Amino acid sequence: MDALGLARSQFAITTVYHFFFVPLTLGLAVLTAIMETIYVVKGDETYKDMAKFWGKLFLINFAVGVVTGLVQEFQFGMNWSDYSRFVGDIFGAPLAIEGLTSFFLEATFIGLWVFGWEKLPKKVHALAIWMVALGSTVSALWILVANSFMQHPVGYAVENGRLVMTNFTELIFNPHVWTQFPHTVLSGYVTGSFFIIGISVYHLVKKQKVDFFTKSFKVATIFGLFAILGVIGVGHAQAQLMVKQQPMKMAAAEGLYETEDPASLSLFTIYDQETNEVPVDIRIPHALSLLAYNTLTGEVKGIRELQEEYTAQFGPGNYVPNVFMNYWSFRIMVGVGFLMAALIFLAFFIWLKLKFKLKSKWWYLLIAVIGLPYLANTTGWLLTELGRQPWVVYGLLKTQDAVSPIVPAGFVMTSLGIFTVLYGLLMVVDVFLLFKFARDGSTEVAPVQVEKA
Repeated sequence: MDALGLARSQFAITTVYHFFFVPLTLGLAVLTAIMETIYVVKGDETYKDMAKFWGKLFLINFAVGVVTGLVQEFQFGMNWSDYSRFVGDIFGAPLAIEGLTSFFLEATFIGLWVFGWEKLPKKVHALAIWMVALGSTVSALWILVANSFMQHPVGYAVENGRLVMTNFTELIFNPHVWTQFPHTVLSGYVTGSFFIIGISVYHLVKKQKVDFFTKSFKVATIFGLFAILGVIGVGHAQAQLMVKQQPMKMAAAEGLYETEDPASLSLFTIYDQETNEVPVDIRIPHALSLLAYNTLTGEVKGIRELQEEYTAQFGPGNYVPNVFMNYWSFRIMVGVGFLMAALIFLAFFIWLKLKFKLKSKWWYLLIAVIGLPYLANTTGWLLTELGRQPWVVYGLLKTQDAVSPIVPAGFVMTSLGIFTVLYGLLMVVDVFLLFKFARDGSTEVAPVQVEKA
């Protein structure tokens, strides 16, 4: 691989590693805040123990997530200097705001929350964890403002071969932000909910601290139910925006080679990107038009027509992203999303109807759910980033033109290997610590108590 391929691989690996931690941070912060708020309102000490226990797991995940995120910003200057030179005046602004506001907000109030037990008034202490949750959410907002500019550039002008910001308000209110941001945050809420559900079921099956983990299960189930419905609703809006802003991404995600009106939704498509042939194409008539426009008719452009349009607009080149990766990333993300919706309804049914009969076989389905949000989150980001190719800034800068021109491939290969190993070790440490403390199930206030069957 050349320096470009290696630089892309390095950023992809570090991003995927980092994004394993971000959604859980977003979800656990809010759920911990909800549990402590219930304690403040009701005075039930169990919810205080819950806030401590799940908050401890949040802190472990947060610490590792911060470490993995810091390296990414350095890569813009090391591996992507031409990108930084071209778009840094715009891209750097939201990242700087994120660091100066959200990160310090999180760091300050995490300290108050960790060391403020029994020292701060209950309401003030609960406010501290809400401020941590707010900081995490606003941090995600600023990062996605920067990413959304890459997906759909707004509020800029080109001066002396560089982009300069002309309207900060347009940058913030970019339509792409306000589908991507809620979709990402709600996905984090789903991740946190399923994390708590899975661990709670593990302990309930073993009949450990039944009251504690029953209440944890209830809070996570109700919260997760609303979150997954929100993910599906916002995801639908995001798909409709994709048809308008990035039609090639939608065409690749659907394996749609020819323009159709009405457009059909693919059930199973094999697209040969080398020959531009489609040997297998099983589709549902009208369904893609319904997805894109909420009507049974409506044109969705295909790969062939879009390639011709982009060639005429931007010059000769291949403007088709990796169809295989986009097609299957889209299907895995959507399929796992609906599976999680079914499972959260199952969890809700168990709570309402089965009344936590621990011998029910349905429990065992819910222990393995922890991994599902990670699969959906990862494939969703793959679709987001791979579907934009060959652009790093859509319509303005190609990825091949963004890489640092004088960094040898050997240097990138070395750093790629080091980052992969280090991030892999951090992942192992994170999973080990989460598993250790989650299996232990203890808090500072109440040790694990095993009840007899």
